[in-house]
Amino acid sequence: MEQSKIAMVVFDMAGTTVNEDNLVYKTLRNAINAAGFDFSLDQVLAQGAGKEKRQAIRSVLSTYGGISDEVLTSKIYDEFIVALREAYATEEILPQPNATAVFSALKDRNILTVLNTGYDRATASSIIEKLGWKEGVEFDALVTASDVPGNRPEPDMIEYAMTQFHIIDRKTVVKVGDSTIDIEEGQNAGCRFSIGITTGAHTAAQLQTANPDQIINNLIELLPIID
Repeated sequence: MEQSKIAMVVFDMAGTTVNEDNLVYKTLRNAINAAGFDFSLDQVLAQGAGKEKRQAIRSVLSTYGGISDEVLTSKIYDEFIVALREAYATEEILPQPNATAVFSALKDRNILTVLNTGYDRATASSIIEKLGWKEGVEFDALVTASDVPGNRPEPDMIEYAMTQFHIIDRKTVVKVGDSTIDIEEGQNAGCRFSIGITTGAHTAAQLQTANPDQIINNLIELLPIID
């Protein structure tokens, strides 16, 4: 039986299509540690990468501190969001190598490009604006953690994007991300391929623990897989 043509690729943002040198997780680590902890960047990446950021804080606190405290989580989150907006306003943010070339190549193939992220919409929109990307030009839609009830690894963001473009067949969708939770999200959504990329939060060995269909080292490697 011939498989359906790929209709949509859903890309994570930070670490996958956006190169911000782990700025978000460095800022997250600083916000958590300002509350009296001393966690390393590796610890924050291991537990927080790809997650909705409030959930990332919960995971770090519970895994390494044995702490479950919603008041503390909210306080850290609020300070993190302020610090992150300041960081994004001042730090350099670039597209990952070949990101815009791949978006353009997908457009030539009549394949939709969707960005999804564990950020809230305001934060994600400010990053996209700083990159100079526009919805309908470089990419077709943005779906954020604040748009859906269930965050990664739940499939809600991918399903929301499918609904927006009237896509019914899950096997026409591909997910690409730099963390294990991205891969799990794609698997839970029933995507044709859930692909890990080594340009962000997790190493190839860490990505492999989620059993991705492929691991790539550069976005350009996606095109032969899709073709």
